[in-house]
Amino acid sequence: MASGSGAHGAALTVARWALASLFVVLGGWRIWGALNGASLSNVALLLSVCELLLGVLILAGWRLRWTALAAVALLVIDAVLSHPFWAMRAGARDVQLLHFMKNIAIAGGFLLLSAIAPRR
Repeated sequence: MASGSGAHGAALTVARWALASLFVVLGGWRIWGALNGASLSNVALLLSVCELLLGVLILAGWRLRWTALAAVALLVIDAVLSHPFWAMRAGARDVQLLHFMKNIAIAGGFLLLSAIAPRR
């Protein structure tokens, strides 16, 4: 992503790497766990593979506008499927709401990344 120059361009690159690293590390972590016997549903495994792949593509800057939008979709789907705070009792609800909102906030970061990515 060559949008911007100097410190501005460097900040955009570091921000992209930080967002992508979340997907690479967590997607890779879950896949590694599944390969070593950890229980993981087929849906969770599919989401983890997508997460890892998107993280690598975003890290590389490949078709950034579209890969960042795919990351937004993945995060929203994951938030709804994995963190249904609305169906929980008081104690668990707070934790799940926190994780749900974390996913939504990160999705906002990827949406911003998509908006500033060069149009090709």
